[in-house]
Amino acid sequence: MATEALARNPHDEEYEDLLSLWGDLESALSVLLSRPTHVHDFGAKLRQFDRWLQELVAHDIDASLYLMFQLASTSTVGYSASHALVCGTLCHIMAREFNLPDHERNALVRAALTMNIGMTQMQDELAVQREAPSPAQRQAIAEHPRKSQDLLEQLDISNDLWLDIVGQHHGNLPASTLLAQLSPVDRLTRILGTIDRYAAMISPRKSRAGRSATDSVRALVGQEIDQHDEVGLMLVRTVGLCPPGTFVRLDNGDTAIVLRRGDKPNMPLVASVLDASGAHCHEPQIHPTAAGKPRVQSALAHTSVTVDMNHRTMVRLGLYAAQRAAALVTHSGAAALTPHGAVV
Repeated sequence: MATEALARNPHDEEYEDLLSLWGDLESALSVLLSRPTHVHDFGAKLRQFDRWLQELVAHDIDASLYLMFQLASTSTVGYSASHALVCGTLCHIMAREFNLPDHERNALVRAALTMNIGMTQMQDELAVQREAPSPAQRQAIAEHPRKSQDLLEQLDISNDLWLDIVGQHHGNLPASTLLAQLSPVDRLTRILGTIDRYAAMISPRKSRAGRSATDSVRALVGQEIDQHDEVGLMLVRTVGLCPPGTFVRLDNGDTAIVLRRGDKPNMPLVASVLDASGAHCHEPQIHPTAAGKPRVQSALAHTSVTVDMNHRTMVRLGLYAAQRAAALVTHSGAAALTPHGAVV
């Protein structure tokens, strides 16, 4: 059985640490964003957090996505910090896919982590508020990009690109213009704006349930992915229509959680956790959907699924299944079975 093989997996301790480290990073970022003026050398601390994020993603990109999408739905430290970490992680991954130069990548990710620093407390309050924002809150929302930029300048952040992205991150740039034709600040603002809206859609709040990841992408770029929207298209190619850490309904009736991305955006490696009757599976059943039945029928919002899982086990199980599939490919050449990291 797959779960029995986990007992022999040499990466167990590493994955125990990985889950704890992501939680530690989220908690530490929450403290930094909620009391920035009390932090000695804010810029150095933020850069340290960025390096920490990069090291965790480098360990295993699929495990990172799994944990990020779980955090987006279940965070206990407050919406603002969770949202910042999800956006920062996705921007880091997207920067690699777009081959951004280091100075643009750094400005983009650090802007993602700090774009809402001027309204951290209010953003947390809005996330648990059932009623619509008041007129005063709407005004504060409209003013927060400039307020965040001003606060960062007071904290001795002097990188103009970082500051300008934060100051205009709610700007509406047309997706029809090629990224290469935009100035660096407009190019990075468009990337961040797409990630910001996507992350907000998948995250539940008291006033509304979060959407499924697939519905969020389609709300951003249309029911049919717009081939002219470079950012939306890259988001789909990079994280998939059903990213790790999200739930799906299979065509056999099972409810499954996505463990790792597949060769195609809609064919991930999944594990059934509930059967067609809604009963808990005795053990997670692994399905490389690219190999055939069952297939993903639809994406599910996190709030529509009630199931307790050991995320350490699920992350390790996904790694084990990917390694086993890769070994099968090596011996048989059955490439369709491979659920690996890079989506093409």
